[in-house]
Amino acid sequence: MAQSRPPFLNPRPAPAVTHTHHQYLHMYALIARTVRHFATLVILAAVANLAPATAADLCDRIDRALAHARDSRRLDADVHGAWQVVHGILAFGPEFPLQHGDEVVPALDYLLGGGAVTGWRLRPGNPGVIAIVEEGSSTGQGHPDQWLGYLSQCGTAGIPLDTKLRVAGRDFTVQDLLTQAQADIRPGQEATWTLMALATYLPPAAAWTARDGSKWTTERVVQMEADADLSTSACGGAHRLYGLVLALKKHMAATGTPPEHLTGGWAAAADTIEAAIERARQFQQADGSFSIHFFDRPGTSADVFAKLGATGHIFEVLVAALDDERLTEPWVTRAAERLVTLLEQTDDVDLECGGLYHAAHGLLLYRQRICP
Repeated sequence: MAQSRPPFLNPRPAPAVTHTHHQYLHMYALIARTVRHFATLVILAAVANLAPATAADLCDRIDRALAHARDSRRLDADVHGAWQVVHGILAFGPEFPLQHGDEVVPALDYLLGGGAVTGWRLRPGNPGVIAIVEEGSSTGQGHPDQWLGYLSQCGTAGIPLDTKLRVAGRDFTVQDLLTQAQADIRPGQEATWTLMALATYLPPAAAWTARDGSKWTTERVVQMEADADLSTSACGGAHRLYGLVLALKKHMAATGTPPEHLTGGWAAAADTIEAAIERARQFQQADGSFSIHFFDRPGTSADVFAKLGATGHIFEVLVAALDDERLTEPWVTRAAERLVTLLEQTDDVDLECGGLYHAAHGLLLYRQRICP
């Protein structure tokens, strides 16, 4: 005995198709094709007309977001620590202002001139100047050579090695921070910020002897950093990648070595960087933000601060790593737009300085390359 189907599964008999039906179907198909063609032309014309305006609008939005981050989120020497102030200097270089008593001063000049800020702890060393590390501190230098690394990258060009540095009432220069960093380096050290400075200030083939007598080259530091685990590194490995990018690009530019001919530490750095870029792209969220788990796995959050911190750090790395062609790819543009939107949405609330100023630094470098 055949089982009856539920009513919603019973097929309805097909209507008879007459010659008139065929005429109507043909007419409807023509109309549909014409409408689709017209709509396509309208969309193409709109894109052609609006694309330049949209690009200019993004640049204007970046300018406004950067100006707000620099001038309207004023840090105070009596309230904020060196960790916050140095991150502001990273983003804006000599232009970053600092409230000091009743006046506003350039933060960079104030710190290097011996100004007092909680956590800015330097002392004469052997053979240079020691910046004291305070692991886990929210005001002082949390990683070896963090101050030196960020000074080498601040704004769009960093600062020269002969820049004056006042320590314990004596005159030194930024060179003394670098000299001390070279003397103190050791195997297994977190050399992320050290590498930023080495890549900026020294030739790629640089070699030196550390204070313990061990022999070092920039490539040895690159290999050590490339071998480190990104997922357990500071800020998801973004800073470590940034240092590797700087060193590798300088080596390739100085030697003319194409990617397929890289060897040793340079090849390890290239593999690490390319894999991280691809993971960032794969893990990008639908709204253009990057994964809150950085380069580890996809993920998002309703916490706007977590999204801003992750997206800003990753975007800063991408701007440093990608060539001009890749920097204009749609996924990167969407990330820039989302990052600006996140800053706009939070312009009236307090933000964690690391996420804020790394986002600002990334946008500053992006604007320099993309905007007219």
